[in-house]
Amino acid sequence: MPRFDAAVTPIRVTGRLLLRCTAIALLASLAGCNAVLLSPSGDMAMRQRDLIIIATCLMLLIIVPVIFLTLLFAWRYRESAPDSPYNPEWDHSTVLELAIWAAPLLIIIALGAVTWVSTHQLDPYRPLTRLDEGRPVPTEVKPLTVEVVALDWKWLFLYPEQGIATVNELAAPVDRPIAFRITATSVMNAFFVPSLAGMVYAMPGMETKLHAVINKPGIYDGFSSNYSGAGFSHMRFKFHGMSSEDFDRWIAQAKSSGSTLSKDAYLKLAQPSEREPVQRYASVAPELYDQILNRCVDGGACMADTMALDRSRGKFDPSGEICTASNTPVDSPLFAPDVVLNDGRRLLR
Repeated sequence: MPRFDAAVTPIRVTGRLLLRCTAIALLASLAGCNAVLLSPSGDMAMRQRDLIIIATCLMLLIIVPVIFLTLLFAWRYRESAPDSPYNPEWDHSTVLELAIWAAPLLIIIALGAVTWVSTHQLDPYRPLTRLDEGRPVPTEVKPLTVEVVALDWKWLFLYPEQGIATVNELAAPVDRPIAFRITATSVMNAFFVPSLAGMVYAMPGMETKLHAVINKPGIYDGFSSNYSGAGFSHMRFKFHGMSSEDFDRWIAQAKSSGSTLSKDAYLKLAQPSEREPVQRYASVAPELYDQILNRCVDGGACMADTMALDRSRGKFDPSGEICTASNTPVDSPLFAPDVVLNDGRRLLR
């Protein structure tokens, strides 16, 4: 059989070629990323983005030099190095000690100061004082109130001032503050629109708040960022940032839908379901959100009424002193009914 000899040119792998291949691989891996947290459209989200960048850069001031010096020392003091210095008697350097301890301490102080200031400025319960950098909130502008209910596994949005409700669809005018009141029906959830503001938890029988503003028109993704069961991955909605005129038209379209979110309709909607389509309701039962919050839509006793009744009977006094082992005399009974008092302090059952 004939024999074919082919010359194979060897490929020389150099450091420059390896660096280029690594850069191409990194860029390819990031091609599908959506850096919405780094390019948001709401002022609150932008300020939170700035906080993330500042905190990351402050920490990199230590991390990058440490990594660089680790590689430098490994190369400089390698076994095959011909001219590496050798000083077996060295044991201390005051300058080095000051640098090692002072640099992290200053960075921790800076991080603490930035975090403390941002914690107060970016408090979700705090009403907005500005629309964006350089534009304060006009005194005549009233925030748009939106009541948010996390259901299994969908989102219900109530607009009390407009008298409408929607499922898995949220809209708000651009450059108008939004005041969210957030609760849930069954399990703990989390309301999150990355382009608008940070995540806020939604809990049954409790209310959390969020103040935010959208500065650019567009359609943004919203979802639950806390696992809540089988349909969690489909618990998504669209947030529409639009002009005031478009928002008025959107409200008019919802009012023309003709359907009413009564208590019976809500109880049916609250049943677990997945991939629920967008729904709009032209009207809402009176005080529906408050009844959802107090867990009495089905006609049972509301939590607020129960607590008020207990308070009137003297069973619960949040301002009273609670008896503990440190302030209860030894001769006091260990178990006592609610009506038993001890030195003016009510004993816990």
